[in-house]
Amino acid sequence: MFFKKKQNNKKDNKKKGKLSVSRGAVSESEKIYQKGIATVKDIIAPAALKISSNYLQVGEKFVKTLFVFTYPRYLQTSWLSPIINFDTAFDISMFVHPLESRVVLKNLKKTVTQIESQISINEEQNKVRDPILETALQDAEELRDRLMQGSERLFQFGLYITFFAESLKELDEISSRVEGMLETRLVYAKPALFQMEQGFASTLPLGNDELMIGNNMNSSPLSTTFPFVSSDLTSNQGILYGINRHNNSLILFDRFSLENANMVIFGKSGGGKSYAVKLEILRSLMLGTDVLIIDPENEYKHLTETVGGSFVKISLTSKYHLNPFDLPTPLEDETAADILRSHIAGLIGLVKVMLGSLTPEEDSILDKALTETYALKDITPESNLKKITPPTMQDLQTILDNMDGAENLSLRLRKYTEGIFSGFLNNPTNVDVDKNLVVFSIRDMEEELRPVAMYVILNYIWTLVRSRLKKRILILDEAWWLMQHEEGAAFTFGIAKRARKYYLGLTTITQDITDFFSSRYGKPIVTNSSLLLLMKQSPAAIDIVSDTFFLTNEERFLLLESNVGEGIFFAGLKRAAIKIVASYSEDQIVTTDPAQLLEIKKAKKELAQK
Repeated sequence: MFFKKKQNNKKDNKKKGKLSVSRGAVSESEKIYQKGIATVKDIIAPAALKISSNYLQVGEKFVKTLFVFTYPRYLQTSWLSPIINFDTAFDISMFVHPLESRVVLKNLKKTVTQIESQISINEEQNKVRDPILETALQDAEELRDRLMQGSERLFQFGLYITFFAESLKELDEISSRVEGMLETRLVYAKPALFQMEQGFASTLPLGNDELMIGNNMNSSPLSTTFPFVSSDLTSNQGILYGINRHNNSLILFDRFSLENANMVIFGKSGGGKSYAVKLEILRSLMLGTDVLIIDPENEYKHLTETVGGSFVKISLTSKYHLNPFDLPTPLEDETAADILRSHIAGLIGLVKVMLGSLTPEEDSILDKALTETYALKDITPESNLKKITPPTMQDLQTILDNMDGAENLSLRLRKYTEGIFSGFLNNPTNVDVDKNLVVFSIRDMEEELRPVAMYVILNYIWTLVRSRLKKRILILDEAWWLMQHEEGAAFTFGIAKRARKYYLGLTTITQDITDFFSSRYGKPIVTNSSLLLLMKQSPAAIDIVSDTFFLTNEERFLLLESNVGEGIFFAGLKRAAIKIVASYSEDQIVTTDPAQLLEIKKAKKELAQK
């Protein structure tokens, strides 16, 4: 029996030996197989890493880490926001290590005893009091009280910042700028010399504090380091312009709360300019603001019909007419002489847009002719402008026909009084502007007359604005049509400069930035606008936009790569990346998508048939 058992044991040992050999072979094969598998580390790891005393080179990027080593006695709220909003690639790590209050109180007691002892010694030696010791004693006692009450805790706080750049020169420039921004707040930082590897590792999203450089900080100053801050354009009143892409906050703003309510919008075709403007119109109407629009392409017709506004079609065959000789009613601080003089100057500009350039002699004759044209209707600087009947273009024609040296002017003007363009300007005004939204459409106007039509409408609106003080927004779409003419650009600039006095906000929209800025009034109009919205830009226009608005490289890239409805919103000195958003109901009203408009018309038709 013993023998047989021994034999069985030998057989079992042989089996175990074979099994262990087979397992060993599998284990070696498994190791070889695992070496060939790409892990997450393999995917995210750089191709090479160079470690120097004052920088790292990770692949093609140069990296430097700074650490903060001292803070002032007081820290203001959001003192870190300039660094958070610094326009470059960087990583920030904050390490907050809580300390036991019991141990801290014990140490503070010793500290207080030492300070009081030193103060007593100084008094015994009749030395002048030391403000530093007294302040330290006051701070220590105050901290002891708060720790005992449980309203404060003490922490060890470490702040590390790692920057990335394309070159060593750029890395040093970024480091100097950051140190400078911190020093303006009496916060001092320095590079982690000979510890760049540990500094880089400390700012990776691993939660490892390998530098272990901290400062004692209680709860109150620690709360000022709250990192989730960015450019904020939210106010307590106004309308929603969009979503702040930096932090997903709302951009709520009242354009009339700034030094002026003017706004300029630039963007390529299809970038979302009209959509953004229509949303502003819709939301402004809900707050009681009147809106006047010059519409070159009938883009605002659906919106006008939806809200019950007036849609005025201006063309050679239209039933609506505007008389450029209409005069506004003077306000309390204005005289009839001021109104008449200013309006005649505007009419001279209109005639120049109509007829082209004038010689100095013709300019002088036209000035005199316009004064006599108003005098023909008994309108003088002493007249009561509330009880007048304004002249028409035909009256000016009559005056020119009877003036010496005005033969050429009279001949050129005749096509607007008797020729093919006579139905456009030679009639009394018959437009109803009592609605909160009034749109003047010039889509069916001949192309050569569009600048004239825009000028006439703008002149009429300006007359209306000056007659009655009311909160209004004037929207000039495709402003480059008017900016092509010196007189039109000058008139637009004059409105932009004086709009604030009459509670008016001028919105200038254009896609042709080159033509807009080719006028000498282009930049002055922009500088007289407190609000600016830059939408998606074309590569051909990005340089002039960047130079005009001092954009960073990241902002240039953002405007080139923006989707429809995205851009940069400027309000005064603040700016933020914006995304225009609308509710479903708003979208159905303000959409400019032809396919969507056809679907809406189809749905309306089906509803009407039912």
